[in-house]
Amino acid sequence: MAFLMKSMLSNQVKNLGLGGGGEESKEESTPSDPAAAAGMTREEYEEYQKQMVEEKMERDAAFAQKKAERACLRVHLREKYRLPKSELDENQIQMAGDDVDLPEDLQKMVAEDQVEEEDKDSILGQLQNIQNMDMDTIKEKAQATFTEMKQAAEQKCSVM
Repeated sequence: MAFLMKSMLSNQVKNLGLGGGGEESKEESTPSDPAAAAGMTREEYEEYQKQMVEEKMERDAAFAQKKAERACLRVHLREKYRLPKSELDENQIQMAGDDVDLPEDLQKMVAEDQVEEEDKDSILGQLQNIQNMDMDTIKEKAQATFTEMKQAAEQKCSVM
């Protein structure tokens, strides 16, 4: 009951303008100038904004360079494994400029892979692979292939 009376009286007093509502009479003094809001002078704020824009441009350029390096690596791997080319990767490389190369760490890894593959492709590498092969599995594969070919020939040829 007391609450009801207080709320009714306070509303009437507020309407009369006698200053009963302290919360609403407060005026928020927010500065409209963003520099004052940040606690800086106008020149300091402009310099700060300029630095922020420059830093953002540097970060964007570094990010574009990294994306182009990754795209270059993907292009290299696609060429190596004879996979289809990607337009997205080529576009990223062109956007960053043609001076994009693989990072040094990746160049070392690629060079090591090439040396290993050259060793495997050589005659000595093939001889080592032959020594490691299991003759039983080779015979089984050959027999399975022969029976598949024989079945396919029987299905196609009415004489057999």
